[in-house]
Amino acid sequence: MNAALAKVVEKLPGPLTDEFRRALAEVRVGKARRDALRDMVPRTNVQPLSNFIGAIIQAETLGVSISKVFAGPVRAAPHRAPPARGRDGRPSPDQDAVPAGRLHLPVAFIVILGPAIIAIVKTMGSGAIPSQ
Repeated sequence: MNAALAKVVEKLPGPLTDEFRRALAEVRVGKARRDALRDMVPRTNVQPLSNFIGAIIQAETLGVSISKVFAGPVRAAPHRAPPARGRDGRPSPDQDAVPAGRLHLPVAFIVILGPAIIAIVKTMGSGAIPSQ
């Protein structure tokens, strides 16, 4: 998780990235990751980010893989058709090429963090959050 956040901080500019950078710095000096992430919520005051951080903390507390937490709603969607099968009843080879987890997690991050990023940018742009 820390490596993923570090990659986001490295590649993307913006206020949300600054918050993740601060949380990672706090983790590096010894603060628990759940506490560093939880401290982001009052600083940003953005509900979608709060939901995202809550899901991460809950997964960490329960020992559940974070990818399973975010991929669960996608897998449970009732509108999904069953996978196509070849003549022998097995999935076709092109379906085996890309594991589903590699596709679900980035989509989940986009869906969950998209509104948070927009709200943070709007809030930071209006000067509603006092500097600390």
